[in-house]
Amino acid sequence: MAELKINNIYKGDSLEILKNFPSKSVDLIFADPPYNMQLKNDLYRPNNTKVDGVNDEWDKFSSFEDYDNFCKSWLKECKRILKDTGSIWVIGSYHNIYRVGNIMLNLGYWILNDVTWYKTNPMPNFLGTRFTNATETLLWCSKGENYKKYTFNHKLMKKYNGGKQMTSVWNIGLCIGSERIKGEDGKKAHSTQKPEELLKRVILSTTNKGDVVLDPFFGTGTTGAVAKKLGRNFIGIEQEQKYISIAQKRINNINFLLPEASWIEEEKEQQIKVPFTDLIKDKIISVGDILYTRKRYNKKAKVLDNGNLLYENNITGSIHRIGSLIQQTVSCNGWKFWYIIKNNKAILLDDLRSKYLQTHYNIGRNLDTTDNFELELNEEQETLKNKKRKKNKKN
Repeated sequence: MAELKINNIYKGDSLEILKNFPSKSVDLIFADPPYNMQLKNDLYRPNNTKVDGVNDEWDKFSSFEDYDNFCKSWLKECKRILKDTGSIWVIGSYHNIYRVGNIMLNLGYWILNDVTWYKTNPMPNFLGTRFTNATETLLWCSKGENYKKYTFNHKLMKKYNGGKQMTSVWNIGLCIGSERIKGEDGKKAHSTQKPEELLKRVILSTTNKGDVVLDPFFGTGTTGAVAKKLGRNFIGIEQEQKYISIAQKRINNINFLLPEASWIEEEKEQQIKVPFTDLIKDKIISVGDILYTRKRYNKKAKVLDNGNLLYENNITGSIHRIGSLIQQTVSCNGWKFWYIIKNNKAILLDDLRSKYLQTHYNIGRNLDTTDNFELELNEEQETLKNKKRKKNKKN
């Protein structure tokens, strides 16, 4: 197997070149394969001008069986080349995506999402015989059901989406204007050029800085261009020299990074189970301490030496069980339900757990920097507070 050359465009047949790549060598694959959708007859607009459709030789196959065998071959090689922590995106239209999806499932891929690209400026259906086709589908897959350590930058994409969780419907327009690459004849250089915004979301969401992104159908190099702008590496495969020349020039002319290139996914807090009794042993909480709920429930419970709570003098249970009993729900996260009063400040138990994790494992939030807030006191607590104020005034 030949050593991979990153940030390089390989010239030749995708399948033959893929066979020479080492196993488990790339972090992400984005594939925009032939759709097998060529027009059988010329199509004209209402003003009698010819539609420049997809009638390239690379998109022609003799039969569905021929197309299926082609897809099985390159998808099989892609699975071998992909790292166990990697994932693959395949884009297609109604002409091919269902066939491709079925093949991927039969090869053992595991579909994580089907993302709908909604084209905000689709080409009309000039004959008026069907609805305007305004969508394409991207299948995002891991190598298999048990490959669960794939990269997904959930918080980063939420930030990119203005603080809202990004959905699987992406509203992005077709390439137009300056983004659409033109040939010397003034016509579009490639019939299926994808918008950079589409690749930006793909690469930003499922790779980290410095990762290697493979595109086995490179075309005019949108994948490579966006990868470079985001501080990622790319590998492209393309058999037509005219496209390679356009892609290489396009990528060479990029001399900047997008702001998002420096974004890093916030590290997920290490999941360490902390028994409530450990906080008692560490004297963070004492036996006999009173825990309080928000004013909405107006309840309290006493901490027992076995880590349970005593509620209403005759009911005992964990912080979770008593919490669910008060809320009348099936379950409750007691860490985020109960508060303790320290120095006239209401502190959430989850903050105390973070203090424990900070002390013993050097993870979690430091309690000194936690945004504590005054608890909405219940009537009994308010009475006690008023008595203390009156006492201080007398003294």
